[in-house]
Amino acid sequence: MDRNRPLIGITAYDVPASFSHWRDMPAVMVPAAYSRSVVAAGGLPVVIPPIEGTTGLLDQLQGLVLSGGSDLDAGLYSERQHPETLGVIAHRDRFELELLAGALDRDLPVLGICRGMQLLNVQRGGSLHQHLPEIVDGSLHKAAPGTFALHAVAMEPGSRLEALLGPGVDVHSCHHQAPDRIGEGLAVTARAPDGVVEGVELVGARFCVGVLWHPEEHAEYGGPLFQGLVAAARPATVGA
Repeated sequence: MDRNRPLIGITAYDVPASFSHWRDMPAVMVPAAYSRSVVAAGGLPVVIPPIEGTTGLLDQLQGLVLSGGSDLDAGLYSERQHPETLGVIAHRDRFELELLAGALDRDLPVLGICRGMQLLNVQRGGSLHQHLPEIVDGSLHKAAPGTFALHAVAMEPGSRLEALLGPGVDVHSCHHQAPDRIGEGLAVTARAPDGVVEGVELVGARFCVGVLWHPEEHAEYGGPLFQGLVAAARPATVGA
């Protein structure tokens, strides 16, 4: 293995998929844009299926991407499930919370994307707005099914996100939930024009960033985020 290309784990979906003549086959998969973004940033992607009790894999990784996906179980942050909280996959929730806890214990660089950012907030004891259209214009954050909304995000001055992306960017977005109560140790470092929290960072971590948008979908702002992750992962595996 090229030690200059750190291994970056990417959490995978566990969903029905269709292949050739097969329909609705149980599958472990992740959109190709995630792995392509890791490769473009100089890392080697490792897709991780949601199987509990496999956190020992973290000892072989140098970084972690928490991918997007379905809503988290509201019970994880002690709330009743909203009717619009849909597609909960309990075993994926449990696995990723376990995996993230192990990554933080090891101070592995972490990039949480959309659901992954929400998971980071919940893991740190935070909560979520379960349905943004009840408090803001939801169309800003989620467009028609199968498409991304585009909206501006402003970075907090002095944050890691500002250092990587500048003061603001227009992002690809597809979510109806967002952080409400902010988890312990997390700093809010990006917001949408309507005030919705779009970025958080774990204070004191080597690299632990969560964004509510989908950076893998756009090289302009996705590249620097993945490059930041891979750059932070490299010192853990490459000697002076």
